[in-house]
Amino acid sequence: MDFWRDTHPIVISCAKGLVPQTANSLIKLGYKITHRSETTVSVRGAMRDIMRLNLQLRTAHRVLVPLLRSRCGNLDYLYNDIIQIPWEKFLEPEGYFTVNSVVYNDSVRDTRMPGLKAKDAIADRMRSVFGLRPDSGREFIGASIFIYWEGDNLEVYLDTTGEALSRRGYRKLPWKAPMQETLAAACVLESGWDGLTPFVAPMCGSGTPAIEAALIAINRAAGSFKSHFGFMSLIGYRLIIPGEVAGVSVRKRFGASPEQVWKSMVAEARAAEKTDNPPPIIASDISEEAIEISRMNAIAAGVSQYITFMQCDFAATKVPEEKGVVFMNPEYGERMGEEDELKEQYVRIGDFLKQRCAGYTGCVFTGSMELSRQIGLRSSRRVPFYNGPLECRLLVYDLFEGALEDQEINNKEGAE
Repeated sequence: MDFWRDTHPIVISCAKGLVPQTANSLIKLGYKITHRSETTVSVRGAMRDIMRLNLQLRTAHRVLVPLLRSRCGNLDYLYNDIIQIPWEKFLEPEGYFTVNSVVYNDSVRDTRMPGLKAKDAIADRMRSVFGLRPDSGREFIGASIFIYWEGDNLEVYLDTTGEALSRRGYRKLPWKAPMQETLAAACVLESGWDGLTPFVAPMCGSGTPAIEAALIAINRAAGSFKSHFGFMSLIGYRLIIPGEVAGVSVRKRFGASPEQVWKSMVAEARAAEKTDNPPPIIASDISEEAIEISRMNAIAAGVSQYITFMQCDFAATKVPEEKGVVFMNPEYGERMGEEDELKEQYVRIGDFLKQRCAGYTGCVFTGSMELSRQIGLRSSRRVPFYNGPLECRLLVYDLFEGALEDQEINNKEGAE
């Protein structure tokens, strides 16, 4: 395999529940989906595609290139399989690499062991070829390898991303139970928001949904915050490749390095941003501390100038006359007894949507369908998501002007 010249199967991993949004994004980018699983979407592409996906995907976690699939029963087999991979084609002998793994194998009592065994195999292979080995550790500062081992099925990948794409880097100060960036982006996309009309986020917490909405509105690439990707530490990244580079003619006479291709791609993405006349984006929270945290995170993301922050009860949030999307992420009571305490809040959410948001699309993200019945409106869509291990729903309400009384439901009907 010539990583920089060849085309490859590319496996895009994402959190459980985010495959539909990730697949839709890939299709919009012009890719043909070759396979889907519960947490992955696959396409084919070359070096430039790998870079583009790392830069542009908002709901994915990692962009992976398969190196090995095999039957593997125990750690000794794991070592033997991994040492056969020609790591000298991918890793710098004096570089640095990390190994991450997801393991569901009954023979493994300590889930750290597959990663350690893999590091030993890689180091031994590199030492046999070069007489020295790269350093390794847990930090995402060099090349990255990902292992998925379930039962006796072993899959080994080059992880071209490194630290997950979900960690944009702008959320410097978290608030209580913050929503992961990729989940927030998926909710904004599923809301049907067009990026041109108002986006209102009462109960904003640490501000992640409002920030992700602002990034979408100005067309800022989600991966533009990261200073390091795993592909940057692969052998050949800074070497000039003459002529055709992975299916793309780049400075054909003199050639170009993958590093130059990447820098050009980032510059093109920055030039495509739309910073003139952004839509109103409003984030409110009753907590002064939450608003300050949201503002600081928005500054780190470079979008604070596009968001209006308000400290107030959610029901007092100023809603623009122009119709758009209102998105709410209330608490939903994960412990016994909490749901009863939150029922009144969900009743008030319903009143707010009915009385203040006519003509908008209303979205409520919750992990409690019991509480959602208190809203008193029939949802037009219920989009399944996972917040960590907890199954949730994004409830979408079409708040038609002049017809909200027809949408109101009693608690019994809401249980349907």
